[in-house]
Amino acid sequence: MSDLTRLGVVLTDRGSRYAVSGGIVSSRKDVDALLADLKSDKSYAKATHNTWAAVLPTGALKADDGESGAGMVILRMMERAGISNHVIIVTRWYGGKKLGGDRFRRVQDATRDYLDHLETGL
Repeated sequence: MSDLTRLGVVLTDRGSRYAVSGGIVSSRKDVDALLADLKSDKSYAKATHNTWAAVLPTGALKADDGESGAGMVILRMMERAGISNHVIIVTRWYGGKKLGGDRFRRVQDATRDYLDHLETGL
């Protein structure tokens, strides 16, 4: 299993901050280990949401962590990009203002940043 890659805060919207992280995984156990690694940082542990999706050899998994529908947004983008054996985690620190449907656009933006990072290898 590869180490967790954290891109940190990639965007803000009306006070909410979004970060994206991820890594190579081959099982649910690997996903759980990367989530535990991420949450070992108090800032991420205290985040409002750590939404994630993973495409494993056994199938796809996702979790909204209270941000209803966000895991599916990540999963669809991963599937369209042909990414497998990977987990992508989008973290949100709520800024006090509801974003409505824009929250899905911010999850997409953060996921796109991670996918771009994978393509460029930076």
